[in-house]
Amino acid sequence: LRTEERQRLARERREEREKQHAAKETQILEKERKAKLQYEKQLEERQRKLKEQKQKEEQRRAAVEEKRKQKIEEEKERYEAVMHRTLERNQRLETRQKRWSWGGSVTSESESKTASKQSTSTANLKQTEAVMNKRLSSSAALLNASDRTRRSQLSPLDSSVISRLLAPTQASLARSKSAATLSAD
Repeated sequence: LRTEERQRLARERREEREKQHAAKETQILEKERKAKLQYEKQLEERQRKLKEQKQKEEQRRAAVEEKRKQKIEEEKERYEAVMHRTLERNQRLETRQKRWSWGGSVTSESESKTASKQSTSTANLKQTEAVMNKRLSSSAALLNASDRTRRSQLSPLDSSVISRLLAPTQASLARSKSAATLSAD
């Protein structure tokens, strides 16, 4: 009876140890499974963060590139506007100089840079006066010569109409002369 009892007790202890060993193994496997899941989660989280960081960096880079392009475009527009204004100003100056220089004698840029404004204006005024006086005298001579020949061919009514039509031309020359004087001042 005692041997049977000892064997039964030994068997029970063995079974108990096996149960404990199996429980420990199950716990170890469970811990390993949890650790593996945790590692995979961390890996996924790290990859997600890296991906987000990469996207943010690309967005930032794209924004910087867009800003740079916009700045270049603005500088280009500003440059074109300056060039346009400069060209317009030069054209206005050329037109103004051509308007007052009937004899075609416009001072060159190098002369205008070196000479003072007053001496240039005075020189232009003197040149303009000389040219206008020359033209007026030659126009008057032509008018007188052509008037004589035409008057012999035209009726008195026609000749008076022609002389009235010619008068505003001489008046406009006088106005131009006074405008040149004012602009020189």
